[in-house]
Amino acid sequence: MKEIYLAGGCFWGTEHFFKQVEGVLETEVGFANGNPDIKDPSYELVYTDTTGYAEAVHIKYDENVADLEFLLNLYFKAIDPTSINQQGEDKGTRYRTGIYYTEESDLSVIKKVFMEQQQQVEGIIQVEILPLKNFYTAEEYHQDYLDKNPDGYCHLPLELFAYAREAKMKHHK
Repeated sequence: MKEIYLAGGCFWGTEHFFKQVEGVLETEVGFANGNPDIKDPSYELVYTDTTGYAEAVHIKYDENVADLEFLLNLYFKAIDPTSINQQGEDKGTRYRTGIYYTEESDLSVIKKVFMEQQQQVEGIIQVEILPLKNFYTAEEYHQDYLDKNPDGYCHLPLELFAYAREAKMKHHK
């Protein structure tokens, strides 16, 4: 089992999107890469946009079913990669986009996907690529939020969840 942390705007939608993907084993929403002096921040504190934390999803996956390259290409379908500190109507540094890795060996794959994606968009991709500094799990009511609240707010279009359910990695290792 491998892991990656992805910030893609509001974490409710980002988590729900990746939960649909075959090969994704676990997801957990929380706050990543913020001020190290602020330990275990609450949603309310992160919401003030003073902590440096981004809403992010911790994804654990089976790389034989969904490898990192596949997951990152899906990630780029679920974000506006050229937007700074905004996804949909959600604005603020907490909604920035970012790929936070825990294994140095993932960096070459991340850079490859990043370069391929950059060739497909106009403008400069603004997604952070950084090692994971810190991550704190969000409160329980945020976990699986759109499963618990099917009519809850989401900046992602519903078609995207169907797309994620049907997406399959072209090759199995």
